[in-house]
Amino acid sequence: MLIGEVARRSGVSTRMLRHYDSLGLVRPTGRTVGGYREYSEEDIRRIFHVEGLRSLGLSLRQIGRALEDPAFTPSTLVGDLIRRTEERLKREQELLQRLRAIDASAPSGWQDVLRTVELLHGLGSPFAARRQQAVLAEDLPVPAELLASAVLTEPDANVAGALRWALARTGDGVASLASGLRSEDAGIRRRAVLALAELPGDEATAALADALDDPDPGVRRQAALASARRGAPTAVPTLVEMIIEGANDVEAAEVLGTLASDPAVADRIITALTGALAETADSAARIRVTQALLELPKAAARELLAQLAHDNDQSVARVASALLGVLDER
Repeated sequence: MLIGEVARRSGVSTRMLRHYDSLGLVRPTGRTVGGYREYSEEDIRRIFHVEGLRSLGLSLRQIGRALEDPAFTPSTLVGDLIRRTEERLKREQELLQRLRAIDASAPSGWQDVLRTVELLHGLGSPFAARRQQAVLAEDLPVPAELLASAVLTEPDANVAGALRWALARTGDGVASLASGLRSEDAGIRRRAVLALAELPGDEATAALADALDDPDPGVRRQAALASARRGAPTAVPTLVEMIIEGANDVEAAEVLGTLASDPAVADRIITALTGALAETADSAARIRVTQALLELPKAAARELLAQLAHDNDQSVARVASALLGVLDER
């Protein structure tokens, strides 16, 4: 079969077939009297082998080795292809994020596009100071979606704080942050909660409520503190748990006191704290619960403190008696 017919049937151009010949990948078995390349069935089969390997992303050099070198194993080759494909996909994903960020900034001209690109380069810097400078640039409006994406992955506390501040100024980004709550990385979920805590609105409040069921204690605790500051009584169980465990217990007690300004919620808090006292024999935990009572409305706190002043645990009883004296001085 002559080269022209092979090209028509295989879809490989005559130019590429000649290139394959020059590289030794597919050399025609024979030549016609006139010197034209003549391909056998085996040659055509090899052409399809070459094209099949090209479709996997192999270079022509790799294809030559795959076809000729018995030691060039498929597992090694496929592993290398997977790695290079993952790297390419990562680059493509980064490009897509840049394009979306530019689109979200609603550029009115190429100058706006270049400014956004400059911001992206700044946020991608390996130096924390440079990233912070990019966020705080007054003359460069930052799209909320871009800020939300950056805050979810920012490891530096100072830069993260600047990002949350800038995001709060936009009043947007809840959807992007809420998606961070679904990440498998607990660190990303914690950053999402911290950022949501600084955003106003019912959507942010609802997202924080969802985070109260997070499997990571750190995420749950931050969500509980933020939810309680928004007046959500659903945070009470986690806040009581924080007091028992000694995790930000002073802060947890303070926000419980704020929630207790609602009589119905105050009753719920008293019930939860009473239950916690009944369920734990740990002296330090019981003392923390006793101290938390001082944050509650005076009447509710006095009744329970009076009971605890006669507690079997003398340390708890002494703390309760002392706190009763504090209440009397108020």
